[in-house]
Order: sequence, then C-alpha cells, then structure tokens
Amino acid sequence: MKVFLLNGSPRKNGTTFTILNEIAGQLEKHGIDTVWRHIGTGPVYGCVDCRKCEQTGACVFDGDIANECCDVLADADGFIVGVPVYYAGPNGALCALLDRMFFRKSARYAFKPAAAVVNCRRGGASASFDRLNKYFTISRMPVVPSQYWNATHGMTPEEVKQDMEGLQTMRTLADNMAWLLKCIAYAKDAVPYPAAEPPMRTNFIR
Repeated sequence: MKVFLLNGSPRKNGTTFTILNEIAGQLEKHGIDTVWRHIGTGPVYGCVDCRKCEQTGACVFDGDIANECCDVLADADGFIVGVPVYYAGPNGALCALLDRMFFRKSARYAFKPAAAVVNCRRGGASASFDRLNKYFTISRMPVVPSQYWNATHGMTPEEVKQDMEGLQTMRTLADNMAWLLKCIAYAKDAVPYPAAEPPMRTNFIR
C-alpha cells in the first residue's frame, strides 16, 4: 500500500514538507509506503472549463505536473495534500492544480482515503482546511480524521517542530490513514464499494 503525499508549497523543504515528513515517518512504521510530488515554483495553469478531459482523461495543459499527479493519485491507495496558508486560504497555485486534478477526473479516485494538512503563522488554518476537504467530499473519497483539525503553526520548519500538539495531530492522522487503508484492503472482497447512481444535475433554474 502507498499514500501519495503532495507538497503544495513553493518551498520544497519548508514548513509544509516538515509536517508531511512527520506523516511519512509514521506511515512507514505501519508498513505504508509514500510517493511524493512537489508543486515547485513554476507556473501552474488554471482550469478553463474546456472539458477536453472528458474525452481524453487528461488536461490539455501539459506544461506542469497536473497530469502526472492525476496518474500518481489514481495509482495510489490514499492521498494527503499539504499546503501553506496564504491570505487566510491555500496558496493559489495549489488550488489551480487541484482544480485540474479533480475536474471531470475524480472517478478514478473514488474510495481512496484522503486528508489535507495545513500550516500557518497564526490564522487561516480552518478556512484552508475546509477549502481543501471539498475536493475529497465531492469525489467520494473518505476523509481521514485525526484528533484535531490538521494544522500546525510556525514561520519556519524549526518553529513547526516546536508545535508539539500539531505534530501529534499529524502522527494521529497517519495512524488513522494506515488503519483505514488496512480495513479497506481486508474487506475489499467481502464488502463491495457502493454503486453510484446516475448523476442528477440541478442548476437551480426553474
């Protein structure tokens, strides 16, 4: 089993890496592998609703890591995305990436346990956490809980390492992720995934 860890910070080894690394270490104790991707500092295209991905399964914009991340997530058993808080919300590049990963492609991710983790200096963690969880709940992905909201505080990795409660929350999240993955694997032959009804689209137009 393996979990896809997406570092949504432009800083490869910053605060977001610090909390994801705490999770990776705990998952390893349960025999769960991790596969990493980093969003980097290059440009990330936003979704333009062209819907070409309905025909091809891939985004027409292939100049960043979006299509690669789609394939990595489809191949993984679970997903955890980490992000720094900018202006009381997740940084824009990460949201642009997730929009394209999930728009018209999320059927491949159904029933994969997922979680979001955030780091902030002081405020905005809850709003960012809420924003990211919406990608999972619209995609039939079980949201993995912890013992508190998945947030740490600190301006630097050294400060984050002083947030004992936050780091414990990350380890508990990893424990719960490992438990749920093993439960799903154990029950997969005995308990089939629920069948999806044909979608009903209501645009509030009467």
